Amino acid sequence: MPSTSALTPRRELWLLLTLAGIQFTHILDFMIMMPLGPRFTQLFSISDAQFGLLVSAYTLSAGVSGLLASTYIDRFGRKRLLLVLYVLFGLATLACGVAPTYGTLMVARVLAGAFGGVLSALSQTIVADVIPFERRGRAMGIVMTSFSVSTVAGVPLGLILAEVGGWNMPFIAIAAMVGVLAVLAARTMPAMTAHVQAASGRTALGGIGQVLADPNHRWAFLFSALLMFTGFTVIPYITIYMQTNAGVRADQIPVAYLCGGVATLFTARLFGRLTDLRGKVRTFRWLALAAAPCLLGITLVHGLPLWGVLAVSTLMFAFVSGRMIPGMAIVASAAQAPLRGTFMTLNASVQSAAMGAASLVGGMLISRDAQGLVQNYWMAALVGIAASLLSMVVAGRLTLHGAAPSAR
Repeated sequence: MPSTSALTPRRELWLLLTLAGIQFTHILDFMIMMPLGPRFTQLFSISDAQFGLLVSAYTLSAGVSGLLASTYIDRFGRKRLLLVLYVLFGLATLACGVAPTYGTLMVARVLAGAFGGVLSALSQTIVADVIPFERRGRAMGIVMTSFSVSTVAGVPLGLILAEVGGWNMPFIAIAAMVGVLAVLAARTMPAMTAHVQAASGRTALGGIGQVLADPNHRWAFLFSALLMFTGFTVIPYITIYMQTNAGVRADQIPVAYLCGGVATLFTARLFGRLTDLRGKVRTFRWLALAAAPCLLGITLVHGLPLWGVLAVSTLMFAFVSGRMIPGMAIVASAAQAPLRGTFMTLNASVQSAAMGAASLVGGMLISRDAQGLVQNYWMAALVGIAASLLSMVVAGRLTLHGAAPSAR
């Protein structure tokens, strides 16, 4: 498999920054839809439920495309496949920006999700292919700062563009950014084709069968599902709870995301270094424990002043997202190298399903009283914490390829 022996430190850094940029664009493409909701409901005369379907179309499409991609992802060079999918994603995002009707926008969102969902898994696969185990945590930390940047800068800038040039402009700007990053990716990425020869002797379904036949892979899928389930019993309902129960005004909600995003810009790099220095499983367990009270706390901020709500939400964002750095390093390291592409695309589908299931469970647990206040939100947090505790146990059962016992 490719290694950093062929890359200079400078080129390796550019590769990681390019992958972070690719992650940034497809995360922003998903996130920008939610604050634009009122515009879409008014423009297309659609209900809240129809807008919800527009948002979920991206994730559902990403999950299905991950399953399909698992049949072919290891049959092509990483660089070639990434560039093709990324260009198609850019065209689908551009189509979102020029869609004249609700129906055409829905089709464009499905296509954007189909290509964008695979990009995430492919980016993580490339990190695991190129970066040695002992530096993989730091590398994941760099790539995953894209989540923070999309929250801190991407969404606010997108909303400013929407105010100035209309709802179309954020999508058109993202598509333009995709064009620039595609050129940069073509210049910075190695070819990464060593896995193709290993995949040539098996059928498409045979590759999936080989992945599922490995008990370590099955444990890794369970770990990955629990990793996503933990947060998404709570995260989708934070804004609703803050506005109805905690008294946070609608114009103050972006401040909560801004504070959380700024904090994770710093903590992501720190947690990445700790992952490599202290061990991936050990660091994950400590961060999972730290995230538990934060996850419960965000459901109990009723009555706190704004600064108290922001303190709790910032800690929640920092630690809940921080778990993902050692968590994804663990998942990527659990895969057999020749099967890593197939494994990671299947993993993307597992994660999408877990997010959807967690959101459904959270929605079933919470309710509204006669005044419209959210009730039983803390129960959703407890379910997420239970999943987190179970993930700490499952992490100990995984074999991490390339790791010395002391590096776990």
